[in-house]
Amino acid sequence: MIAIVDYGVGNLFSLAASLDSLGFPSVVTGEERALREADRIILPGVGAFGDAMRRLRETGLVPALDRLVGEGRPLLGICLGMQLLFEKSYEYGCWEGLGYLPGSVQPLADVLPKGLKVPHIGWNALHILDEKEPLLRYTPQGAYVYYVHSYYAADCAACVKAQSEYGVPVPGVVRRGNVCGTQFHPEKSGQVGLNILRAFASDSQEGAI
Repeated sequence: MIAIVDYGVGNLFSLAASLDSLGFPSVVTGEERALREADRIILPGVGAFGDAMRRLRETGLVPALDRLVGEGRPLLGICLGMQLLFEKSYEYGCWEGLGYLPGSVQPLADVLPKGLKVPHIGWNALHILDEKEPLLRYTPQGAYVYYVHSYYAADCAACVKAQSEYGVPVPGVVRRGNVCGTQFHPEKSGQVGLNILRAFASDSQEGAI
């Protein structure tokens, strides 16, 4: 069973529908017991970092996530959910993240060449940096995925497994041990995205952070 964390922020049910279409049962939940009983956990998210972290902490689930991640439970963050995995974000201030991955979340507008729009919305090719990355086991080099974001992960080169070009390299897939994330939306990325979800749902992904 895969637990999709419900903290009031995210495209929960399309994600659940994608997993269901692949034959992997999931539950959308804000309950600690369901997280403990799940084989894997997905942390989705859309919106602003600070608001999302506040909502997540208000659920009381952060200590449970900390414990389960420390025990080696596979965790996948998607879009804003991926950004929450990092140490901090500079989105409208400075906010503390979950700290499972080293690095920070910074505004794209500060680094993009002139003429490129923010938010970054659209399909971009994935340049796979680590061909042994479990999340990309069914994904060919150059496959296209769908992004919608205004901030990106920085200072995290050691955990970047794939990236896309949007004027600058944008980390697309990150991992440290059992914690991984995608800046793009797998549930909106057609068959490529479904293959990434299949890889997460079916791979052992052993190794704690």
